[in-house]
Amino acid sequence: MSGGVALLAGGEPTTAVRLGLAMTALQLGIGAVNDLIDAPRDAGHKPGKPIPAGLVSRRSAGLIALGAFALGLVLAVPGGPPVVGLAVLVIAIGLAYDLRLKGTAWSWLPFAVGIPILPVFGWVGATGGLVSMFAVLVPAAVAGGAALAIANSLVDVERDRAAGVSSVAIALGEGTARTVGIVLLAGIALAAVVSAAVLGGRLQAAVVVGLVGIAPVLAAILAGPAESARRELAWRAQAIGLGLLAVAWIQAVTR
Repeated sequence: MSGGVALLAGGEPTTAVRLGLAMTALQLGIGAVNDLIDAPRDAGHKPGKPIPAGLVSRRSAGLIALGAFALGLVLAVPGGPPVVGLAVLVIAIGLAYDLRLKGTAWSWLPFAVGIPILPVFGWVGATGGLVSMFAVLVPAAVAGGAALAIANSLVDVERDRAAGVSSVAIALGEGTARTVGIVLLAGIALAAVVSAAVLGGRLQAAVVVGLVGIAPVLAAILAGPAESARRELAWRAQAIGLGLLAVAWIQAVTR
């Protein structure tokens, strides 16, 4: 998402690619730490993951995380202190989730705080600052992050319950968690359409935003109380859908 936002902000393609790679590297590092922390639990419930499957050693996973974080920070440097600061903040939020908040009822918080940084990272990296539309985009991204956290917790709800750990889905109850996630996504889609029409002034663009916004809502609805693999596919679809919605919305209000 960060690279696409950088392009919409008027950044050079090389800048957009650099920012996109920087954020990808940071997320890779967070994911590697997450797999490292989860390895003991995954051995009994997700034996196909890289560490339990023996494809990656714990030491290698740690080195991958360090290398990915270093690469992300190096790629952020040309953007100046604000972009480097955002990169450091992304790492801090990711590690807070991996090391402390995952497996608790507060596991949604890093998603809600971290997701808004993705478009901010791209825009600041391309322009050096923010514009007024982020007063709408950031709150919507906070809600989107919370919705993704709920969807993610629903993927592993059986494993978490068996392991005796909590999550937002366990705290709310699976049915309530699904309902809250769908309501959040629907609210985001509605807000995106209305604000695109008001700020962009083009009905056709607002319609496109609405069509894109329907996708993550449908993914959440179709996931239902199905098997874990289907729920995981649904939450990935929601993540991609929200990313595309953000790009479509920015394009609608800036072109």
